[in-house]
Amino acid sequence: MTEDSPPDAGEGPASRRTLELRVPEMDCSTCAGKVTNSVDRLEGIDDLDARVTSGRLVVEYDPTRTSDAEIRERVRAAGYEIVGDGSRDELTVSVPDMDCASCATKVENALEGADGVDEIETRPTSGRVTVGVEEGTDPESITDAIESAGYDATPLDTDGEPMADAEPVWKSRRAVITGVGAVGVAVGMALEFVVTGLNPTLFAVAGRSYALSTLLFIVIAAVAGMPIFRNGYYSARNRSLDIDFLMSVGIIAAVAAHHPFEGAMLAVLFNIAELLETYSMDRARDSLRELMDLSPDTATVKREDGSEETIPADDLAVGDRVVVRPGEKIPADGTVREGESAVDESPITGESVPADKTAGDEVFAGTIAESGYLEIDVEHTAEDSTIARIVQLVEDAEREQTKREQFVDRFASVYTPIVVALAIAVAAGPPLVVGASWNTWFLRGLTLLVIACPCAFVISTPVSVVSGITSAARNGVLIKGGRYLEAVAESEVLAVDKTGTLTTGDLSVTDVIPLEGADEADVLRRASAAERRSEHPLARAIVGYAKEQGIDPDEPAVSNFEALTGKGIRAEIAGETHYVGKPGLFEGLADLEHAHVTTDGGTALAADSRPDCDREGCLDVLRDVVPELEAEGKTVMVVGTEDGPIGVVAVADRVRPEAAWAVSRLQEHGVRVVMLTGDNEGTARAIAEEVGIDEYHAELLPDEKLEWIRRLEEEGNGDSDETGSHVAMIGDGINDAPALATASVGIAMGAAGTDTALETADVALMGDDLTRLPYLYRLSNTANGVIRQNIWASLAVKAVLAAGAPLGIVTVIHAVVIGDMGMSLGVTGNAMRLANVEPDLPEDVDRPQLEE
Repeated sequence: MTEDSPPDAGEGPASRRTLELRVPEMDCSTCAGKVTNSVDRLEGIDDLDARVTSGRLVVEYDPTRTSDAEIRERVRAAGYEIVGDGSRDELTVSVPDMDCASCATKVENALEGADGVDEIETRPTSGRVTVGVEEGTDPESITDAIESAGYDATPLDTDGEPMADAEPVWKSRRAVITGVGAVGVAVGMALEFVVTGLNPTLFAVAGRSYALSTLLFIVIAAVAGMPIFRNGYYSARNRSLDIDFLMSVGIIAAVAAHHPFEGAMLAVLFNIAELLETYSMDRARDSLRELMDLSPDTATVKREDGSEETIPADDLAVGDRVVVRPGEKIPADGTVREGESAVDESPITGESVPADKTAGDEVFAGTIAESGYLEIDVEHTAEDSTIARIVQLVEDAEREQTKREQFVDRFASVYTPIVVALAIAVAAGPPLVVGASWNTWFLRGLTLLVIACPCAFVISTPVSVVSGITSAARNGVLIKGGRYLEAVAESEVLAVDKTGTLTTGDLSVTDVIPLEGADEADVLRRASAAERRSEHPLARAIVGYAKEQGIDPDEPAVSNFEALTGKGIRAEIAGETHYVGKPGLFEGLADLEHAHVTTDGGTALAADSRPDCDREGCLDVLRDVVPELEAEGKTVMVVGTEDGPIGVVAVADRVRPEAAWAVSRLQEHGVRVVMLTGDNEGTARAIAEEVGIDEYHAELLPDEKLEWIRRLEEEGNGDSDETGSHVAMIGDGINDAPALATASVGIAMGAAGTDTALETADVALMGDDLTRLPYLYRLSNTANGVIRQNIWASLAVKAVLAAGAPLGIVTVIHAVVIGDMGMSLGVTGNAMRLANVEPDLPEDVDRPQLEE
């Protein structure tokens, strides 16, 4: 798929365009380098973004100097295929009845023979098939191929629903047939075992008599068996040794061997099992549908003449202005231009506390304006919104097979043919070898045939993965695939970035120490006046804090502003030259070793009187103040004139209020937490002590963080005797990209609205909320436990049934009710427990809102 996007209004030349290409084989940094180097040779290339995680290349270019075709040619010249480059397209088809692994196999086998098909991907959990087709391939030929396997198929266009919404299972034709069959079996059993006088023998053929109940059982086997025979026919046609084929053989063989009661009972019970399995799978699909239903269907657009028009939300274009009233859902990602409101962002971030939004703030589609009126400029179309990307990524998570799924698939491919062969041997062996009863051993062989298909075993992992991933998405945690859901709990070490992760990433004034008779307000007034022309983060922190304290930012008047690179700033305030900056800035200007703290209304400090000074409160700023503040992880700035200092201002990045709680919870569960930061040693030590981290490494460049990830993987968990370890890394998703990519699991912090984080991270915490981190580990641990329970319970039940069948302990009814229907319901119900895993919340910490 490709996408040409018009330039945003007001950004760059009008001729600038964006081209997005899917290059699935570009899956490493080396591949990305080859592709970008090849494309970069063209003239007119403004920007290249190679996203190896999703296999996409985004190119910004000037169409007057190069072309779409030339860019594609350069990608191909680098040796990489472009999916959807004009010779290949993708078609997504809804196949709602494809709800198990054997169904998917039949569909794949049917599509392999279709013309123009070169790639097939089945997703039974969501009931979809994605097919790579050559240009010009008729979609009808694809649906015909799927229908030849016995499944209804509907192509989905770009505006269609991404997942089919099937009719209620209990209203289906199969449910009606099963109901009729169940009544018929009940009547037949009554005739044969209860009111025998009403069960006359009607005729005899080939020495066998046929009573009324016998004919009724044969009719029921035929009627209730119709959907089974139909699917069994397609299974045989597509050379698939699955449950439908095995059940068809079993029912026909039972009737042919003069066991019509067993054949009818097998047909009815198997239909009930399939209906219950479909119902259970629909419950799993419902969790995906809930995500899709978050975005509203319509939007109110405000036109240039002031009129309002209601249109489908899918028709919104970039630049439209939409109106959102209290209680309405926001229809698109964008920026607030007018109004203010508390917005419930829990669908995106999982954060239950509404975030206050005013002009200039970013908002997301699917969130809810709770209390005020908003006018929002649309910045992303419906298919590019954050919620749309979340839904797509959750669906794509099915593509990533976990290690346990791979094991299950390998095991099932061996298990089924072995048990089928054993069933044949049990049915025919004893009668042929020792002259045992054909009747007895046929039923035992039939029982083994029913046990041969490992349906519950095969669905045990994918249904758990889907349940876990969708549960996480509802709680503001986006997990890219089942293997990452598994890997989080397997990570004994968590490497944590400091800035933007343990801290908010926003600098704030923490201390104001007035000197030489000035008060705090005077120090802030002069510092903010001098700094308000600076763009430095420290300057913005001081100016912002002064505004919070009610200090007028426009007074006093400032002139002759000058930035002193690496040191601070100089400016004239009321005709007098002032300096604000590092203590070193005052070297040679003013004496910082002898100053006097203002104690009346100021900050109390330990100060001494000096023999050569008749004033009290003497202190050495460089010895008594700066080291103490820096030891607390704060950046120190001195405010003064050439005559001397008038105050000290300390600024620090605020630690998130829930950081210490989150770290302690992780440590309680045996996770070794290590902080990796590029900040200085003093700041790193102060933050580590405040949040309870025992191990930290400071002053690291990005490549040095990457080396530490590798070293931690080699070291293993310090509490374990094992060497080697899985290491998870959490960072901001941008600056820490190399380390996040190297870690076993990369976790991006605060990914809502951040394209880079959504593209690169294996797991994304959508809001700036560290309470989701212990939840992620708990969900992963629970999911791994559920998957293990499902797998081993399925294996154990199949093993017990298989062992009991040749001994006559287990009958066909046991095999269907327990081995197929019971276990399928059991593993699905067990997987649904993951939807009940909720984040723990610290009782004594205020919940943070999404930081803008």
